[in-house]
Parts: sequence; structure tokens; C-alpha cells
Amino acid sequence: MIESGVTFDLGQLVMDNEIARMIKFAVGGIAVTDETMAIDDIAKVGAFGDFLSLDATLKHMRTLSQTDLLDRRVREDWESRGATDLATRTRARALELVESHQPLPIDPDVAEQVRRIIEAADREKGVA
Repeated sequence: MIESGVTFDLGQLVMDNEIARMIKFAVGGIAVTDETMAIDDIAKVGAFGDFLSLDATLKHMRTLSQTDLLDRRVREDWESRGATDLATRTRARALELVESHQPLPIDPDVAEQVRRIIEAADREKGVA
């Protein structure tokens, strides 16, 4: 929320959600096993070898934090695909969510309770 809740930016909410997902992933910890440490691969390849071409590197790289909105491509790829910034991508995602959202119907009993609460508040304030 911006300005103590006076202004609300749906794009900022989407960005905050992305950041919260990344934090949740980070605090989940990192698995430290013989496989994830790749001790055998390190021994085979050596200190200055090519680890990026190893199957294990690709496999374990995919377990790292995956973001939906942060763009980690090299600059040339980012530019060739429109060079959109994070704010633009989050606004677009927020609009997509708003336009595609299908709310679940409210239980009739709950709707009735809400209606009664609103009517009581209106009577208390002299609106109804």
C-alpha cells in the first residue's frame, strides 16, 4: 500500500507477492547432500573446468528460485523482447489477473449475514 493505504497499486501488490515468494524460497534453506554438492563432478571437471555444461548443473539450477516477473535474461535478449521494466510487467500481470479472475460465489447464508450487518450499520448512521 502506498500513502498509508490511501492509494493502492495492484501492480505493486503483484510485485510484493513475487518478492514474498522469493523470500519464502530463500528461508526454506538449501539442500546440502552429496548430489547437490556435486563433489564427484567437481573432482572430474577440476577447479577451472566447465561446470555449466554438466547435466547436474542444469538439473540443480532449475531448483533455484524461479520468478515469474523478474527478468534474468542477458541485456540483448531483454531488449529484443521489448525491454519492459518490472513495473510494466507487474501492471500487465495485475490487469491480466483482474480481467481473468472468476470469484467463487458467496454462500447464501454468508451473503445474508453481510446484508444484515450493512443494514444495521446504515440504521446506526441514519443512512437507511
